[in-house]
Amino acid sequence: MDNFDPGYDPRHLFDLSGKRALVTGASTGLGRRFGWALARAGAEVVLAARSVDKLERLGEAIAAFGGRYQVVALDVRDRAAARACIDSVEAQGPIDVLVNNAGIAIVKAPERYTDDDWDAVYETNLRAPWVLAQAVIRHRLADGRPLSVINIASVLGLQPRGHIPPYAAAKAGLINLGRDLCVDLAARGIRVNALAPGYFETEMNRDWLQSPAGERLRAGIPAGRFGQPEDLDGAILFLASDASTYMNGNLIVVDGGHTAGL
Repeated sequence: MDNFDPGYDPRHLFDLSGKRALVTGASTGLGRRFGWALARAGAEVVLAARSVDKLERLGEAIAAFGGRYQVVALDVRDRAAARACIDSVEAQGPIDVLVNNAGIAIVKAPERYTDDDWDAVYETNLRAPWVLAQAVIRHRLADGRPLSVINIASVLGLQPRGHIPPYAAAKAGLINLGRDLCVDLAARGIRVNALAPGYFETEMNRDWLQSPAGERLRAGIPAGRFGQPEDLDGAILFLASDASTYMNGNLIVVDGGHTAGL
């Protein structure tokens, strides 16, 4: 039934005050931006990555505007460490939002991939999000609190371009992981959605994107440019907040129209 209460303000739906969000791979790139944006929206953020020094610098930027943060050292490929990390963070308060952002890509011709290459990409991009999500889900099922899990996928999990078979497979798997978990957990207040960025400029890929090959790629993007990390602020806040309460097992693509134009 429609509620046209004149005092209702839908902007409160995006307010993350009082919530705690854990972001993996928060030391660089998109993960760094996710941590900052969630903190700006009011969340206490737990920043996780292997590089603690870089996390501390992000924490200082968050503290500068009065935000709250915690830094934890974590190698997501270490399953025991990942589970211990979740239990340690939970001992200080419940996790309301989990952003599975940590990821790596290895670019090679298919015949050149080694078993170690495959394991590194699979364990980081798909197994780790599963291990972390399962650990947090167990806590939320025990206390009945709602949870939003946001898996950072990629347009390459939808439309691969070659030379990245384990990455494309892992990102496609990440999308379907959320779809399957939704079936079992949606009625219990647990949401698992995916966010698929297109080509975004970060310190890790800036040189390549500015190369002739990168320019050819940019020319195929209808928006006429690569994404900037801040272009994902709206999507991450939507998925993390009560604004997306009825969204579950779904995917948001933010790519400047790239996949639509292919």
